[in-house]
Amino acid sequence: MIRFIAKVSLQLLQCMYLTVVLLLCFSLIITSPVLAANYSGDLLKQTPTEVTVSLGNAANELKFEPNHLEFVAGKRYTLRLVNPSAQKHYFTAKDFADNIWTQKVEAGKVEVKGAIHELELKPGAEAEWVFVALKPGKYSLRCPIPGHAEAGMTGDIAINSGQ
Repeated sequence: MIRFIAKVSLQLLQCMYLTVVLLLCFSLIITSPVLAANYSGDLLKQTPTEVTVSLGNAANELKFEPNHLEFVAGKRYTLRLVNPSAQKHYFTAKDFADNIWTQKVEAGKVEVKGAIHELELKPGAEAEWVFVALKPGKYSLRCPIPGHAEAGMTGDIAINSGQ
């Protein structure tokens, strides 16, 4: 009889443990998407701060103007990229791109969504990169066309803490 009671008690404890674990998992499954949806919805309601960067200039100087960019984590931005020079340039900042959430990149009548790591702008081209800065840190920017970075077409991007 004592064995029977001990066995039933153990099974009852196991069922209670399993129930608690399932309830915790279920509550995480239910609340996480809701919180994420609320968070992203709030972000998309933010009016983006516009920042313009020139890739080169009309004098064909190989530089980003400005070459130091600062963003705040949790804020939405429109990065307007323009290429007024007579040659193509790249805006390459992979580590930066890995630490933001890209809403879209718009160029002409084309809108691109998803992960973006590099943009090529042909002479006279313009593009808008709409994103939310996520992870604070310092990231490098460069144009990987041979000779461009060496001539000074480099920069840095900082994402500062939103606190």
